[in-house]
Amino acid sequence: MNRPAGSTIARGGKAVYGAPLGILMLEARFARIPGDMGNGRTWPFPVLYRVVPGASPEKVVLDGARGLLPDFIAAAQDLVRLGAEAITTNCGFLSLFQQQLAAAVGVPVATSALLQVPWVQPLLPPGQRVGVLTVSARTLTPAHLSAAGVPLDTPIAGTEGGREFFRVLIEAEKDDLDIALAEQDIIDAGRALVSGAPEVGAIVLECTNMPPYAAALRRQLGLPVYDIYSMVNWFHAGLRPRAFSGQSPWPIP
Repeated sequence: MNRPAGSTIARGGKAVYGAPLGILMLEARFARIPGDMGNGRTWPFPVLYRVVPGASPEKVVLDGARGLLPDFIAAAQDLVRLGAEAITTNCGFLSLFQQQLAAAVGVPVATSALLQVPWVQPLLPPGQRVGVLTVSARTLTPAHLSAAGVPLDTPIAGTEGGREFFRVLIEAEKDDLDIALAEQDIIDAGRALVSGAPEVGAIVLECTNMPPYAAALRRQLGLPVYDIYSMVNWFHAGLRPRAFSGQSPWPIP
């Protein structure tokens, strides 16, 4: 119900209620399995989706999202008008638009799972560092990292050399996805990351399509793994704090 306790007035002003988080989606047709940000069953709460026309993974990941900022701003503003109280995106490379989107929509914005890197680093023992797994290491630039507050010398590994994940998600060679091969690509990239940087004590997954494989990566490497799923759950918790026993629930719009 959209009314304070004891009131008979329901507050209006939005088109959709009960889904405070809006997700900006790239335009793609590959399979989105449970755990993928674009699969509605991934989330333990309702979300609002908006596909940004023309924002293909290739344009955003390989071409730096050139010329797409106005389209993302317009889509984010649509989500806010619809009822979103916060905005996130389904590509970590959109960290480039963090400041501009936040300024344009007037609600909290979390564009990228990379924002977690400076959160996780203080949790680690001395001498350990956060490493990043990305779908494309060669195009994850210092500008992407700086926009998310990630140190420029952060260890990074990508999936470009894999057999399935990069070819399907970025190169769009097919719509179907071999899940086992995709998982192996993520594990191989993780092994390469820790082999090249043994000081890595935790991993942040840049790509929002990687959460389905986070548990397997954790089993293989024995390191904590953070991704868009962990970040969005944290983000949503601030929008809808839990009302504990004996407390009056905050009136939720």
